[in-house]
Amino acid sequence: MIRSITDRAYLAGVGETDYVRGTAKTERQLILEASIAACRDAGVDTSAVDGLVMAWKDTPTNEDFIAALGIKDLRFHSHVHMGGASPAAGIVQAAGAISAGLARRVIVATGHNFYSSSNRLGSTEQTPGGIGNIPGPEIRNNLENPVGLLAPMQWYSLHANRWFYETKADRRGMETVALTARQHAHLNPKAYMRGRELTSEQYWASPMLVQPFHLFDICLETDGAAAVLVVGAEEARDLGSRAIAIAGGAEGHADSPDDLSSRADILNMGITKAARRAFEMAGVRHDEIDFAEIYDCFTFIVLRQIEEMGFCGRGESPDFVSGGRIALGGDLPINTHGGLHSQAHVLGMNHVVEAVRQLRGEAGEAQVDGAHIGLVTGYGDFSDGSIVILHN
Repeated sequence: MIRSITDRAYLAGVGETDYVRGTAKTERQLILEASIAACRDAGVDTSAVDGLVMAWKDTPTNEDFIAALGIKDLRFHSHVHMGGASPAAGIVQAAGAISAGLARRVIVATGHNFYSSSNRLGSTEQTPGGIGNIPGPEIRNNLENPVGLLAPMQWYSLHANRWFYETKADRRGMETVALTARQHAHLNPKAYMRGRELTSEQYWASPMLVQPFHLFDICLETDGAAAVLVVGAEEARDLGSRAIAIAGGAEGHADSPDDLSSRADILNMGITKAARRAFEMAGVRHDEIDFAEIYDCFTFIVLRQIEEMGFCGRGESPDFVSGGRIALGGDLPINTHGGLHSQAHVLGMNHVVEAVRQLRGEAGEAQVDGAHIGLVTGYGDFSDGSIVILHN
């Protein structure tokens, strides 16, 4: 039996930079800035940090953190390479390290200059093997590039189109996800798209970039960073209600994880495996989840994760999200901060920050009434998945 991390580790502090398009700051500066902010939020001196998990990025290095934070004794560090699944998976890893006694205070951080970078994810003017830490460069360069598969929206369209073909799912479900995220962003002072209207007419009139993705089905590219500080149960007691407990968490990987086009079942996803383990570990039911911050690189990925986590069956998610169910005041508010679509793209670490604020009751106009249990997912690379379930 896998040893449980339930209530053995807590999210004690959160930090984030401004989310912008265009910055003079390096990614190293942004990530360190967010990490220091997370320590301050928890009331912990940065020098007392003794663990570090870098989510997706290889820079800053552990040496950079030691120098910038004044860390006296770094006892544990790792780098998680799962694309947008890295932050949630990194938090699970931090909780495991704390539960095992390898560290007491672990920073989990990430960030990226997605907009200012010369090698943007939304561009086809590069070799895909060189985009960040995208896996399988041999597959990308030798099999996919020659037939024009160069950018994430093209890769993921294979999955989306197969899903629509097999299930006859209603494409209006993607519109619901996009418009709901924008509605929530208007309530969030840190959302890049706050105050920028998005109507149904604008959604459908936007360019079809890659079938079936209209412009507003695809996430933002922004610059920024976010971080959390994970501590043990004993230290969390001194912080009172500001420390949010980790009830369960897991990572999962799709079959043939690098080779999407040759996967026996292209709808196979890592979140299917991870969610089952996380819910079992946390000991909660789906109807007990008060809100969900779901990784939203594409609108259809939100719909697919809802299905694969077990909230509904395959092809049923467009109906599930209809009628205001995922809006504030609905049964399961989703991406209450605006998500990657309307707040910012920070590889989903902003989803974790939002979940902590919801459970602290600090989400302002976007606060979910009576929020007690929430979940955060990650999706990365070619269907890697991760999930953490949190409670106050």
